[in-house]
Amino acid sequence: MSASRVLGNRVFRRLFAAQIVALGGTGLLTVALSLLAYDLAGPAAGAVLGTVLAIKMLAYVFVAPVMAVMTDRLPRRAVLVCADLTRAAVALLLPFVGQVWQVFVLVFVLQAASATFTPAFQAVIPSVLTDERDYTRALSLSRLAYDLEAAASPVLAAAMLMVMSYNSLFAGTVVGFLLSAALVLRTAVPEITPDGAPWRRRLFSGLRIMLTHRELRALVAMNLAVAAATALVMVNTVVYVRGMLGGSAAEVAMLLAGYGAGSMTVALLVPRLLTVLTDRVVMLAGAGAAAGGLVVVAMVLVAGDPSRPVLAGAWVLLGAATSLVNTPAGRLLRRASTERNRTALFTAQFSLSHAGFLLTYPIAGWVGAAVNQGLAAVTLAILASIAALAAAWIMARRGAADGQDAARESPSRPVAESRP
Repeated sequence: MSASRVLGNRVFRRLFAAQIVALGGTGLLTVALSLLAYDLAGPAAGAVLGTVLAIKMLAYVFVAPVMAVMTDRLPRRAVLVCADLTRAAVALLLPFVGQVWQVFVLVFVLQAASATFTPAFQAVIPSVLTDERDYTRALSLSRLAYDLEAAASPVLAAAMLMVMSYNSLFAGTVVGFLLSAALVLRTAVPEITPDGAPWRRRLFSGLRIMLTHRELRALVAMNLAVAAATALVMVNTVVYVRGMLGGSAAEVAMLLAGYGAGSMTVALLVPRLLTVLTDRVVMLAGAGAAAGGLVVVAMVLVAGDPSRPVLAGAWVLLGAATSLVNTPAGRLLRRASTERNRTALFTAQFSLSHAGFLLTYPIAGWVGAAVNQGLAAVTLAILASIAALAAAWIMARRGAADGQDAARESPSRPVAESRP
């Protein structure tokens, strides 16, 4: 199986292209927002960006399930296109704001649109690629797209800023979202038959499936291990390199590149790994590796000797660990769902996976700044270790009938049994 076979599917190819250009627009927007925040708030720009990040997570956790219920009876293509157009409109307005509160309002609208687009997009792909091997390759390509965006967008932004003002980044964001909308509009997006249950039941249906299905309960725990590893890397890389090692901005970029390289390498290997290993083995290995990497970082920080080679190796390990969990996760969701409840289940995973960051980001940032970096790393290492052990314990339990309670979410068609 190769990527060319998956990309040979015209519907998936266009949707994947839409994902790439939308991710590019999002990456440019991230850089543009940081520069806009500095213009509006000066030295307080960090507080502004921290609030923007909090708004993003709150929208992902709490708005996504509501939007899923509000839109689940609308045509999928219309939902995706409207979400893209909303994001483009917000990006178009951002250069004209003059107050910080206006940024917060617009960012909330934008992230609410993203919280609508992403789960709906993810839920459509299993209907496009019905063969599990093809779907696995699609998950790998999607993971690669996220990692490449994180690496390439800052470079593209820097190149654009050499010849024009940062407002041009907002224009690039608008173009990205408009191109994404155009690609989706030209694609025959499969329709999903909505669940006929009352909206109150549909609002929590995905969450109920996550908590009643054994493998998905384990996934909830593994999400927390991933959140702990990601928070340490994203929040404290610059602190370790610049503050503790006296390194340069280039060293910060190189360390983050190592994290991305670990993630991308594993994303490429996962389809092959899953031909010889089960999903649970691969994902539990990832959760364990995340905990192990955090333990290493905690040890060197507590010892007061955060050497560059050790951190570089730990960052590659943490990147690989997050990809081992994140890449196959869609396979568990696909097998535990039907077309009637698939969007609700993908939305629940989207919300729950981001809920972990509401805990781990403050630990990484506030504990590290208020007490010391060693305690922050130790706390995250303990959290990830508990999560990994909990996931292993849940997976090891025998005698449970996976999905029996979840099957009640779709009376006309039972939830698919999870395979090992």
